[in-house]
Amino acid sequence: MKKIKYFIITLTLLGSLFFLFSPEVFPDNWQFKESLNLTPQNDVIIIFNSGGWGNTPLEEAEDFTPIIEGIQKTLKDLGYNSIVIPYKRTKDNFLGKISGIKGTVWAFRNQAESLSQEIGEFLKKNPSKKIIIAGLSNGAAFVNETMEKFSKNTKASVFAIEAGPPFWKKTLNSDNVLYLNNEGKDPLVRGEMKTLFSTIFKAPFRWLLAKISGKNLAFSQAFYIPGHEYSWIKVKPDVVTFLENKLK
Repeated sequence: MKKIKYFIITLTLLGSLFFLFSPEVFPDNWQFKESLNLTPQNDVIIIFNSGGWGNTPLEEAEDFTPIIEGIQKTLKDLGYNSIVIPYKRTKDNFLGKISGIKGTVWAFRNQAESLSQEIGEFLKKNPSKKIIIAGLSNGAAFVNETMEKFSKNTKASVFAIEAGPPFWKKTLNSDNVLYLNNEGKDPLVRGEMKTLFSTIFKAPFRWLLAKISGKNLAFSQAFYIPGHEYSWIKVKPDVVTFLENKLK
């Protein structure tokens, strides 16, 4: 028994050391950088951040794409041309996911610093442009951290729409940020531990059942939290009012 105990302790320590000191593996986001500098006809650039691992393509993000499309339509009604540019937070491999977990724990500081610098440099060259960074769940936490990094000069041209930011990330007190929390009923925003632990417990079984049934369910999608869904119909009044006040 002692050998098994020491083996488990050693394995846990090695796993912890690997987590702490493994190299951070982030996407180079060259497509994002290239797209950002090819926007001459667009007044507003919408930077899209998906939930989960942060690498879901825009066309596959069924939980957030309708809101992005609603933002674009609202901007068009206000007389603005806009473009959506996705920003990936993690690579779709094992080390990428480890970096994603570390990013969640440490509030995405390194990536947020990098993105804020990219946007800052872009706005120096294009002072008439406006930026809207939009994120869902973990993406909202990343957006919030990025907004904290901007200089005073840059902040005036950058706005954020954050849907369901997790409770462990303190939200930024800024007039340029719109927080969406399902009228205070989102368990992840509220930090309702009973609901969250229940979700964590059920997720592997939900994922395994989907695989047995032949359904294509990503593991991250198995972590379904009731009340953490955001539809354009529900958030439209808040988003439209926010954009009208800031851009009209």
